[in-house]
Amino acid sequence: MTEKRQEQDRDWTDAHVERWLPVLPTLDPDIEGAVTRMSRLTVHLRRVREQSLVDFELDRQEFDTLHKLAGRGGAASPSELAADLDLAPASVTGRLDGLERRGLVRRTPSRKDRRRVDVELTAAGRSTWRGAMAVLGHEEERLLGALPAWERALLADMLRRIMLMAERDAGAERGSEG
Repeated sequence: MTEKRQEQDRDWTDAHVERWLPVLPTLDPDIEGAVTRMSRLTVHLRRVREQSLVDFELDRQEFDTLHKLAGRGGAASPSELAADLDLAPASVTGRLDGLERRGLVRRTPSRKDRRRVDVELTAAGRSTWRGAMAVLGHEEERLLGALPAWERALLADMLRRIMLMAERDAGAERGSEG
């Protein structure tokens, strides 16, 4: 990206990189541009997600619980949800109490083991979860719609290769902590 972009093709990050190049002459403008854009996109999508939660009257923990439940086909045991959410079972019980009071989930005796309960999404819970998901999905499609399908596939592949490097390095760090 050594050539100057036309003014209408410039974004906030272009000015950011230009501002830092004289300060850090060894700065790679492509790396700085890519990392800064990924960071800003993450912040943007987080804001959209948080606004969708407000719009659907959910807090983050409620959404996460509905999301994990939906990911299991709409039904799970509390212990499965606790494992999926990486929480203590008592924490999940508190979440489920609130979601059940709001009519978003219901707990029923397990068909497999009468000592246990199953948790399932209600129609209202599924609708609320889908609505919140649709807002973020629409924004993701809007943003990535700036690229033709082949470029989206190329971007996904490039990001996968970067993530594989990060995950490999994170695994090596975890292995050296013991």
